[in-house]
Amino acid sequence: MDRNARARRRRLAWRGVESAILLLVLFLILFPILWMALTAFKRPVDLFDLTVFFTPTLDNFRAIFAHPWNIGQTFLNSLVVAGLTVAVSIPASTLAAYAFSRFEMPFKGALFFTILATQFIPAVVVVLPFYLLFRDLGLLDTHLALVVVNLAIVTPFAVWMLKGFLDAVPTESEEAAMVDGATRLRVIIDIVVPMVWPGVVVTAVFCFILTWNEFLFALILTRDDAVTLPVGITRFRTERGDLWELIAAAGILISIPMFFLSSVIQRHFVRGMTGGAVK
Repeated sequence: MDRNARARRRRLAWRGVESAILLLVLFLILFPILWMALTAFKRPVDLFDLTVFFTPTLDNFRAIFAHPWNIGQTFLNSLVVAGLTVAVSIPASTLAAYAFSRFEMPFKGALFFTILATQFIPAVVVVLPFYLLFRDLGLLDTHLALVVVNLAIVTPFAVWMLKGFLDAVPTESEEAAMVDGATRLRVIIDIVVPMVWPGVVVTAVFCFILTWNEFLFALILTRDDAVTLPVGITRFRTERGDLWELIAAAGILISIPMFFLSSVIQRHFVRGMTGGAVK
């Protein structure tokens, strides 16, 4: 009995340690978000008070949409760039991933590795060639330049991710459809894509997030017309220093699509990740 009692006490103690660690991790993750949300509603006079009790205001949100910040335009720019990038990269990546998954080709492994290797090149290494290219083409400070750059960033990632989902799909349905006279493209559209749709949604969401949060290329390649939201936030600096209340309000704005996507596609996310992880 004493041995069993000691074992129960050890299990209870270990569960207590696990709960404490989980609570600490949860606090470390959520505290910056909570503090940003509180700061967004603070007046400048309350900004550096370490308290959660203050008189809230919406002036910060009104200010970031007014002149000279005009954060609404940068928000729209981010939506346009991220939306166009996903709209182009997902169909192209699906076709490329299908080719790698289904076809045999010379140097297939080396070619796939080359695509993945582009993900390991630091962005700062290639930003200058992109800048010179777009300068000569007259595309600096345009949505098109940012879409092209972000396609180069997210497409290899999307090909790699979608190939994992496609590898988990059996080929019997495709072969039967082609025996009945269906073309390869029709098979992909009508059979393959519906079977891996959760994976496509997950990949699209990751591509959107990567594009939405991209900072370096948007900083170098834009000036006024195509400035995205991450770069727009850096402009909240005046003679009194960084305007943290406005930065926090813009931070809430940049986080809204992320929270919206996580709530809308949660079911697809779980299904897609489990489907791609288990072959």
